[in-house]
Amino acid sequence: MRTDPRVDPADPTPRHRIGRRSTYDKHPSVPAGSPSDVTVGWDAIASSLSGVRTVVLETYPGVLGTDELVRRLDPDLVVDAGSLLLSEPEVRRLTEPFVGDDPVFGYMTSLRLSDLVDGAALQRAREAVRDAPGRVLVHGTGASLAAPGAPVVYAGLPRWEATQRQRRGEADNLGVHNPDDTPGERYKRAFFVDWRVADRHRRTIWDRITHYLDTTHPDRPKMIDSRVWYEALARTAHRPFRVVPYFDPAPWGGHWMQEVCDVGRGQANLGWCFDCVPEENSLLLGFGAETVEVPSIDLVFREPKALLGEAVWGRFGEEFPIRFDFLDTMGGGNLSLQVHPLTSYIQREFGMHYTQDESYYLLDAEPDATVYLGLREGVDRDEMVADLRRAQDEPGWTFPDDRYVNRFPARRHDHFLIPAGTVHCSGAGSMVLEISATPYIFTFKLWDWDRLGLDGRPRPIHIDHGEPNILVERDTGYARTRLLNQVRTVASGPGWTEERTGLHPAEFIETRRHWFTGPAPHTVDGVAVLNLVDGEAAVVESPEGGFEPFEVHHAETFIVPAGAGPFSVRPVEPGRLHATVRATVRAGH
Repeated sequence: MRTDPRVDPADPTPRHRIGRRSTYDKHPSVPAGSPSDVTVGWDAIASSLSGVRTVVLETYPGVLGTDELVRRLDPDLVVDAGSLLLSEPEVRRLTEPFVGDDPVFGYMTSLRLSDLVDGAALQRAREAVRDAPGRVLVHGTGASLAAPGAPVVYAGLPRWEATQRQRRGEADNLGVHNPDDTPGERYKRAFFVDWRVADRHRRTIWDRITHYLDTTHPDRPKMIDSRVWYEALARTAHRPFRVVPYFDPAPWGGHWMQEVCDVGRGQANLGWCFDCVPEENSLLLGFGAETVEVPSIDLVFREPKALLGEAVWGRFGEEFPIRFDFLDTMGGGNLSLQVHPLTSYIQREFGMHYTQDESYYLLDAEPDATVYLGLREGVDRDEMVADLRRAQDEPGWTFPDDRYVNRFPARRHDHFLIPAGTVHCSGAGSMVLEISATPYIFTFKLWDWDRLGLDGRPRPIHIDHGEPNILVERDTGYARTRLLNQVRTVASGPGWTEERTGLHPAEFIETRRHWFTGPAPHTVDGVAVLNLVDGEAAVVESPEGGFEPFEVHHAETFIVPAGAGPFSVRPVEPGRLHATVRATVRAGH
C-alpha cells in the first residue's frame, strides 16, 4: 500500500492535528432502551419504592446523597450499614497488612466485607429489621447483609468519580474517618482494600438486585430496573463500544489533548487520558436523550466470557487485561524516569497476578521528541542506583541521565516496546498512546527531573522498589534490536495491509497495525482493543450482521468484545488512508 506510514500522498496536510476541528466524542454511550425505562430524581425514585416495606440500598464506597432517599421515604426504622462495621481501630488493625505505610503501594486484600462487620451489631440489626412494624430502610455499604433475602437497590459508582470525591474530601474510606489523609492515601486504601472488598460483595448479590441507582450526579439521581441493566450489559458484550474517557493534568502535561479532544482548555495542561481502563472508567447507557452512568467494571463482572472470550476469561477471570491511555507531553516535559516490576516481584510484594508490561505508540511528536528506553552499554547498576539516591538526597545535585539511559528519536507512528524491568520514560514533545497490561499504578519512579508535583510537594520516588527490578541487560543493543519498531507485514488484501508491531515475547499482549483505504478484516480469538491512530473517521461493521455499524473518530479507543465475532473497519471517506492499532491477548498466554 505504501512504503512510509508517515506520508500519505492523498493527504498532504501537516500531520500534527493541533488547530483541526475536534471530532473526539468525550461522552460515548451504548443504546440501552427508551426514556421511559429511567426514573429520574429523588422524588420519583422514592415514589416508585413507596410500596416496598423493606428498602435495602446497597452502596459502593463513595456514594453520596442517600440521605435524600431517607428523608423522602420517612421510614419507621433506618439502619445505616456503617454502624454495623467494626470499630475504626479494629478496621485499621485488620487492614494494616494491606495498607502499610508506603504512600503509594499496598497489598491486594483478601478480606471480605463480612470480615469488617461486627457480628453482634449485625445480628441486632437483622432482628430489628425483621421485627419492625412499619417501613424499613437499610442503606450503605453492606446494607444487604442486614436483610438477608430482601430485594436490593444497588447504587454503584465509577471509581474515577469516587477518586474525585476523595480529592475533594467528600468521602471517607470504608470503616475509617480519615479527613487528614492525602488524596493519594485515600486512593491507595480504596485501591487495595475498599474496592476489592466491595467488588467481592457485589458478586454475591447479583440475583437480589431489583434496581440500579446512578448517583454519579447526586442532585439528579437515576434508577433503572435491574432487568434493563443486565440486558444492556449483555448486549454491550456483543457489539463494539467505548467507555467514557477521563482526563487529568500532570506535572509534565502538555496541550495536544486540549485541542484534539476539545477538553480541559481552562486548565494549565492535561497529562493523562484514560480511555480504556475498565476498572475505573464508566459506561454510559443511552435511553434516548437520557443516560445512566454505570461502572464499566460491572460489564467485566457480569459478562466476562462474552466480553473477553473463553481463552482470555480462562486466563484472567473477571479482569480486563488490556489498558489504553494517553500521555501528553506536547509542550510539556519529560515523564518521570521509571521502571515497572517484574512478575515475581509484583506477585510477592503486592499480591498481583501479572505485571505492568507496556509500550508507547506515538500518535504525534514534535521534531525533537525523544523516548528514554533501556540503559547504556556497560552500566553498573549499583553505581546508577547510588547516583539516583544522591540526586534524591542531595539538594542541587542532578542525576546524569545521559550517562546511564538511552535516548532515541521519536516520530509519529513509532512503536517502543517496554517489557517490565526496562528503564524508560517519554520525553517532552510526544503524544503517546500507552498500550499495556492492566495493573496500572505500579510505576516505580527513579528520578523526577528536580520538579514538584501539582500539589507543590515532591512526588514519591521508589528507588528501593525500583532497584531490584532494573534489568541492566536491557541496554542499547537490546533496545535497538528488540524494542524499537519491531514491525513486519503479516497479511494484506485489496485496500489493506496488516503489520505486527509487538509486543515483546515476555508480554502477553499482541499488537497489530492495519493501514486501510477500504474495509480491513479482523478475526481475533478474544477481546480486542483498538485506536484509530490515523484518519478522521471509520466504521466498524459485522460481516455477519451481528451488530449495528459503529462509527469511531481519530484517536478514539474502542473495544470489540469476543461476543461480537469477526469485524471489519473501513474509512468513512473511501480511498483515504487510515490506520488502527489493535491489541489482543496473544494465544498461548
